[in-house]
Amino acid sequence: MAEFVELEAQDGVRMPWNVIPGTKQEATNCVVPVSAIYSPIKPFQNMPVLPYSPLRCRTCRSVLNAFSIVDFAAKIWICPFCFQRNHFPPNYASISDENLPAELFPQYTTIEYEQAAASSYVPAPPPVFMFVVDTCVIEEEMVFLKSALSQAVDLLPDNSLVGLITFGTFVHVHELGFGQIPKTYVFKGSKDVSKEQLLEQMSFFSKKPKPTTGVIAGARDGLSTESVSRFLLPKSECEFALDSVLEELQKDPWEVPGDMRATRCTSTALSIAACLLGVCVPGSGARIMAFIGGPSTEGAGAIVSKNFSEPIRSHKDLDKDSAPLFHKAVKFYEGLSKQLVHQGHVLDLFACALDQVGVAELKIVVEKTGGLVVLAESFGHSVFKDSLKRIFRVDNSDLGLSSNGIFEINCSKDIKVQGIIGPCASLEKKGPLCSETVVGQGSTTAWKMCGLDQATSLCLIFDIVKKENPDTTTIQSTSNQFYFQFLTYYQHKSGQMRLRVTTLSRRWVAGSGSIQASLLSCCDLVAGFDQEAAAVVMARLVSFKMESEAEFDPIRWLDKSLIHLCSRFGDYQKDSPSTFSLSPRLSIFPQFIFHLRRSQFVQVFNNSPDETAYFRMILNRENVSNSVVMIQPSLISYSFHSGPEPALLDVAAIAADRILLLDSYFTMVVFHGATIAQWRKAGYHNQPEHQVIGHFVSLLQAS
Repeated sequence: MAEFVELEAQDGVRMPWNVIPGTKQEATNCVVPVSAIYSPIKPFQNMPVLPYSPLRCRTCRSVLNAFSIVDFAAKIWICPFCFQRNHFPPNYASISDENLPAELFPQYTTIEYEQAAASSYVPAPPPVFMFVVDTCVIEEEMVFLKSALSQAVDLLPDNSLVGLITFGTFVHVHELGFGQIPKTYVFKGSKDVSKEQLLEQMSFFSKKPKPTTGVIAGARDGLSTESVSRFLLPKSECEFALDSVLEELQKDPWEVPGDMRATRCTSTALSIAACLLGVCVPGSGARIMAFIGGPSTEGAGAIVSKNFSEPIRSHKDLDKDSAPLFHKAVKFYEGLSKQLVHQGHVLDLFACALDQVGVAELKIVVEKTGGLVVLAESFGHSVFKDSLKRIFRVDNSDLGLSSNGIFEINCSKDIKVQGIIGPCASLEKKGPLCSETVVGQGSTTAWKMCGLDQATSLCLIFDIVKKENPDTTTIQSTSNQFYFQFLTYYQHKSGQMRLRVTTLSRRWVAGSGSIQASLLSCCDLVAGFDQEAAAVVMARLVSFKMESEAEFDPIRWLDKSLIHLCSRFGDYQKDSPSTFSLSPRLSIFPQFIFHLRRSQFVQVFNNSPDETAYFRMILNRENVSNSVVMIQPSLISYSFHSGPEPALLDVAAIAADRILLLDSYFTMVVFHGATIAQWRKAGYHNQPEHQVIGHFVSLLQAS
């Protein structure tokens, strides 16, 4: 699969079928859908960034690319998607075979455009971070959380705008712009607060009359800068006030009886945070960072009652539809997700508790806004602390957080888009490229990506609409290439707006006609089959179907899919099982399906709804390499006899003189063989008289 990894390194794309079935029936027979897993802002070393606007087709709006047909004499280019003839503008007058613009170079299938410099320089808007902190936690957890938040604030850029909301029984909005005396606005946790009530109660128009008409959102719509700066200040100006508030922050003071849960109004706090950002910084790259330490028991998003006699919903309760609060909470968060997507803001979730906190209900908001999610047992856990540091750390290992993304797609006329499974929200831009079959976020060719990072990936599902053509010669005489173009507008982490364009070409084959033609088609399809990408697509599909289809049997669906694929591409004699064989291009795929059937994405036993939601959210945003490790854990063997090498997930891999490293993405386990463990316990690696010391020390360090 090295060639597919190379393609990903060039364009950030992995496709299960790199030779595409050319007809609708052939695509159906192939079982694994025609699809692509694309990382929109994956970093590339040699990708050019052009300082001018892209040249677009006047009909389909696709961007000039290396697959366009160019007539240098007439200064015309033909769009490969709609075959429209377009004239080059005057600034392309000097192009020729020897003088090509970067977008026509065949190796630059992925290219980026910077926003053209305006005549009057407008500085990029600063990043905005609204911290929403749960105070219904024990004192020890409060200490851990305050320490982590203080370190995170230190890592923020000086120009970033910062706000703070704490919540427990009540919601407290802290006015950081009034540093002399701590000042907060308090809202009742059980009461919904509208945008108009927020403006009135927080005195946004005490010094300036409220506009009688129009939308009130930001300084351009009648809101004074002074009002905004009371709650969102640059870190350099409010660092002292913020540190003072965090230092004095205490757990929720309201007494909680021993047989009752704490009154925690998570949904009200998030709603107020969303309204406040919508009022102050609409359309900016703002993130709500929610730190939650327990289940919500108050407000529209409550997941359980305050009485401990009522357990938190389980998978069995959800299956039996005996969790009435679940549907109410999901409906509330659906509305919140629409609000945040409209505003262009992101919800990041840091859930740290031994019990469930409501990740299953919050999943829709986090996914549609492209937020990050961290699930840990405690705010003192290294997973939480290290994850929080990585978000703000500005070095070679940072996440490259970007915002305000819009993803669009264009493709050949014989292909339509069923939808996307991943961290995005539909912009409901319907057109001729939309398929009648909808998967994930469908019925559109444009999606909003409020937040995205360098590792964010989308799974695009396509529908081949070309019908069977009995005249094989006619099929062969036409172009046998399908074209795809992915366009991603986004606000770079530097604050600059950019457009990344990835244009792909894939050959298609038609399986109709004679038996020989069908066999050739089958061989071509197998030669372009990417087993890892196919396994990840099937994992995302089965997870989506389990959440969206009632009475869906994932095990039966996976088994039938595998059987149909093997019967289509396997080599066997009828009624003779011993003759069955698969091409090496397909031989690992059944193994992936075997592990997928037993994975936490399909098997919910021994996992809470929160854990299942967390696993699926991570699967839906990670690239192929990481997702494959989630499906089939990686086992690496270290020994004296050879270098690190992969080992089978079998008890036979265990040996006395081996160290095994198991990586399942979510957890890592290091196993020392009996001999290695005894040597380590005896401290042989610290004794220079042993000849094996050098290799032994390096072995321990490597694992």
